[in-house]
Amino acid sequence: MHIPDGYLSPATCVAFGAAMIPAWTTAVNKVRNRLKSSYVPLMAVGAAFSFTIMMYNVPIPDGTTAHAVGGGLLAVVLGPWAAMICITVALAIQALLFGDGGVWTFTANCFNMALVLPFVSYAVYRLISGSSDLTASRRWIGAAAGGLLGLVAAALCAGVELGLQPILFHTANGVPLYCPYPLSVAVPAMLLAHLLIAGPMEAVVTALVVRYLQSHNADLLSIQTLSSSQPTAVSYRRYWWVLGGLIVLSPLGLLAGGSAWGEWGAAELKKMLGFIPSGMQRLAGSWSHAPLADYSLPGVDNFWSAAIVYTFCALLAVGIICLLTYLFARFQAADRKEWR
Repeated sequence: MHIPDGYLSPATCVAFGAAMIPAWTTAVNKVRNRLKSSYVPLMAVGAAFSFTIMMYNVPIPDGTTAHAVGGGLLAVVLGPWAAMICITVALAIQALLFGDGGVWTFTANCFNMALVLPFVSYAVYRLISGSSDLTASRRWIGAAAGGLLGLVAAALCAGVELGLQPILFHTANGVPLYCPYPLSVAVPAMLLAHLLIAGPMEAVVTALVVRYLQSHNADLLSIQTLSSSQPTAVSYRRYWWVLGGLIVLSPLGLLAGGSAWGEWGAAELKKMLGFIPSGMQRLAGSWSHAPLADYSLPGVDNFWSAAIVYTFCALLAVGIICLLTYLFARFQAADRKEWR
């Protein structure tokens, strides 16, 4: 679902930036004011989980691939505003360090996956679960439905954004300047991959984790409503062990051949279309120095070497996420102390 650089016009990216800046500002303020300091480490787990789960590419019948995001689960546990921050951090690391997604299109990717996905997921979850007990079946059913519909909504937005490009931005002869696929192609392609494969994957993962929390730590499903005076003895060790297992198994994502729909590089697109849209050609190489582009290194030419590098990339990203979360926690603690 990542939109690479060159697929959207600069004007489109700036428009999404204008929408995301107030959203990010609101998210940071709400998290600082509502989420207790003892639960901030859970944001590190959440952001690391989102990053890692996106490394698990799954094949789509049309020859492309797709992946879950984990946004529905983060919205259920942390709330949509904290989920926005977690996914934004994961997307920023992907774009800057691994060249996954784009720098120009970062704001659009955040709009789809960090804003639309968690908020739609949370709305569906709250609609179905209502005021039911934390251990009620309606909770995990609502979480599963929210994960599915949230991811599909984000995919629909991406399809519309891509499909509008040849309508809005083209030469005098009608040749697209950026994404060359119209709405009639982009929207069905994005919906097919995420409604049939990635969406159900997101739903299953969300439901399983919520069901586990209901049995072992149901309080985590209500952390948004806890007051700062309530006890906060929480251990995240088991969740880090699960995350470690996901990191070790992450090379399974390399087994799915092909690129995700709409994430082809300029060279791939030229083979498919016979040309590269001029605007895309100008922007596609704007960030061509990602240190670990495509989660790999030059000269890596066999699966086992690629698997080692892929796992290292996951570990590196999780380390960066932990560092950023630590800095955020220190900032939050200092800010609260200042205002006492």
